[in-house]
Amino acid sequence: MTRSQVRYLLGTPMVTDSFNKEQWDYIYYLRKGRSGHLDTRRVTVYFEGDKVAKLDKPSDAVAAKQEASAAEIKNGRTY
Repeated sequence: MTRSQVRYLLGTPMVTDSFNKEQWDYIYYLRKGRSGHLDTRRVTVYFEGDKVAKLDKPSDAVAAKQEASAAEIKNGRTY
């Protein structure tokens, strides 16, 4: 895929690295129903020239650990 196709599908990247123009970071949140549970994920797209070279996303285990850590901070248990 090209950069324009990625931008069309995922939107404008949340973070653009001023030192590395070949990397776009996307952070997204998903709240399911009325449960109040909030999933957060980060996806990084790497380019070589104008084409996607690699897509990096956390595994389910890493994502679960990140969510648990964020919940602890939110509940005031960890500073």
